[in-house]
Amino acid sequence: MVRRNGDDGSGTGVGNAALFGEVLKHFREAALLTQTALAQQIPCDRSHVAKVEAGVSVPQDTFAKACDELLGTGGVLLRVWKKVDWYPEVQHPDWFARRARMDADAVALREYQEQVIPGLLQAPGYAHALFSQISTGNEVEERVRARLSRQPRFLADDGPLYVAVLDESCLRNAVGSPGVMRDQCAHLLDVGQCPNIRIQVVPTGLFGLVPPKSSMSLIDLVDERWVYSESLNQGHFNNDPADYVRHSQTYDVLRADILSPANPPL
Repeated sequence: MVRRNGDDGSGTGVGNAALFGEVLKHFREAALLTQTALAQQIPCDRSHVAKVEAGVSVPQDTFAKACDELLGTGGVLLRVWKKVDWYPEVQHPDWFARRARMDADAVALREYQEQVIPGLLQAPGYAHALFSQISTGNEVEERVRARLSRQPRFLADDGPLYVAVLDESCLRNAVGSPGVMRDQCAHLLDVGQCPNIRIQVVPTGLFGLVPPKSSMSLIDLVDERWVYSESLNQGHFNNDPADYVRHSQTYDVLRADILSPANPPL
């Protein structure tokens, strides 16, 4: 069972994103800072500060830490952040719900991704920019919350193994704005420090590489192994052992042939 923020087993979790927003607003106003001024120092967009204070946007723990330092709270915001259940109710699209349940149970997950950053590695601003292309209003916020709700389990100290191999197009394709892409790249560097997470990039200019034919995930459950891929608004699940072995071999050879972050070129 996945333990969310605010669930320490005592049943005393805050479970209210608006509370974090009120505490943030209190300390910001006490410091005589506008939302714009605080955003410039973090840095982030003013709209993100406004949405966090309104309780409609999910901040990262790095946001809480930065605000604690800038506002001199003594760590109060991060403590509150850890108590809030940021995802009390989320709803995934029907075609993706099964995959989300697998993420909640996976003991290991390996992904190859083209074109866009995989959902488990997306920063809030990046996810918001993506969904803003296809949705509007509250639907954007709901879809962003649903996507981000899958991440805490993998970002936890004892999270399952997660290996992401990104085609270079994931970093080259411009999403949102230069600021969005900057924050997304910084997020990749940050989460890549987690002991259970490894991120590698497949360079476009390296000859001889044989990547999978499309984005895919290799999902290891306790007693099952699945190959997952997507087409337009549809998920495809395959637990044929021979197919899993074939795709796994392609994936592992590709990983061996590209550079590791710990071994950059001389």
